Amino acid sequence: MKLFRRIRHKLILDNKKSKYLKYAFGEIILVVIGILIALQINNWNQKRIDKNTEQIYLTGLKEEFEISKWKLEELININKKNYSGAKKIVELSTQNNDFTKESLFSKLLVETFSDDVAFNSNNSLLIEMINSGNLKNLSNTELRKQLTNWISTLEDISRQEEELSNQRIKVLDMFRTDKYSLNTVFQQAGVSNNFGLPKTENEVNNLSLLNSKEFENNIILFIITSIATEKAHYNPLMNDLDSILKLINEEINLSQ
Repeated sequence: MKLFRRIRHKLILDNKKSKYLKYAFGEIILVVIGILIALQINNWNQKRIDKNTEQIYLTGLKEEFEISKWKLEELININKKNYSGAKKIVELSTQNNDFTKESLFSKLLVETFSDDVAFNSNNSLLIEMINSGNLKNLSNTELRKQLTNWISTLEDISRQEEELSNQRIKVLDMFRTDKYSLNTVFQQAGVSNNFGLPKTENEVNNLSLLNSKEFENNIILFIITSIATEKAHYNPLMNDLDSILKLINEEINLSQ
């Protein structure tokens, strides 16, 4: 800068106005070029920072959705086990061996209705990104769209699971009367010790439940709702998971 001032000062002293103007103009051009270069470097640095931030988010989202996929796979298997057991309970009404039927009935009741069905996906990072507005850091528009739709899809899944839970409770509620015995069910299924229940010598026969149309209807509604949960909700949700993971992996691979 001192050199520039000296040159300007000499030109003014020598009364070389035209050369001074040309020099001043050239100096302005140099300053502008310097500013533009500085801005470009700053833009490059910001893009690099944004890209690094995006990769951090993508890596975190990949981990979350891979865990969610594993959970959904397990849940689909549990739901399938539940409605398969419920179908076997309906089939029991056609068997004649009461001793075998009573024991099998108890085991099927425990296996079918012990596990509730509810999808608990890992969404902590995604929710943080949405709430903080950082979802915009993802450059892939389709990925942002699918991630936004994911939350509303989970709300729909939750409503379906609530309906399935209601159907499960309606079956279990039939054991709240003095006509039937859960203690008998647990003893014959061999799980009484799991709950610390005392063994009773006077077991109540629960087979009359198989002759109850109310019980049969509740079981069938449970089966229908379970299958609908799998076919109309869990399977499409699995497709959404695969699609999101595919987009995330593509974005991660682009930067490598």
